[in-house]
This record gives sequence, structure tokens and C-alpha cells, in this order.
Amino acid sequence: MARVTGVGGVFLRSQNPGALAKWYAEHLGITLSDFNGTAFAWSDEVPAGTGMTAWSAFPAETTYFGDGPQQAMVNYRVDDLDALLVELAAKGVWIDPKRQDEVYGKFAWIKDCDGNRLELWEPLA
Repeated sequence: MARVTGVGGVFLRSQNPGALAKWYAEHLGITLSDFNGTAFAWSDEVPAGTGMTAWSAFPAETTYFGDGPQQAMVNYRVDDLDALLVELAAKGVWIDPKRQDEVYGKFAWIKDCDGNRLELWEPLA
């Protein structure tokens, strides 16, 4: 039987896609291509052996995506969560004061320039 084998992409709706793509490049270090996007290769898996992409459905009444009407949230793997949060705070990015430590990594949440809540995840080795 044919089946899904992973997440092939994440697509965000925006009134100003160029500005949103630039925000991600400036604040999260995403290298942009001509199409205001990027292709993430698993070759930069940090730490080694943690490469995976999670997919999950949440109930309609979840507050995990924040307080607004946001219909999707993207989880971004990061290599140094604490250092990135310091950099983002210095740039005035909204950062949720809540943090979460799990056996599979550390989590924090921010909002992009369109107000979308994002999850940042530093996997543990």
C-alpha cells in the first residue's frame, strides 16, 4: 500500500510573503532561494541520530498554538535554543516565557512578524 513517509514541506499564508520570508532568514537563519523558501537537507542533523519530522493532529480547542485563530504551527529544530532566544530577544522578537524540557529535547515558542506562533526544539543526543 502507498503511504506517507514524512513531511515534504511547510507552507505559510501571508499578506506579504517576501517580508515573512525575510523575517525567517534574518531571525532564524534560514537561507532563502529564489522562491522565498528553502529546502532543508537532513545532512545537517544536529545532534547526529536525532533526525525526524513529527506530524500530529490537535483538537480544535487546543491552546498549544496560542490564543488566536492560527490553524497550524511549525516546529523548527535548532542547534542551541538558549543562544537563539538571547539573539531573538535582542531583536525584539516576541518570546513566550514558558519553556518545556522533555527527555527528547528542550522547547520554546516565539511569534513571527505575521503573529504566527512557532515552536523551537533543541533535540537531545
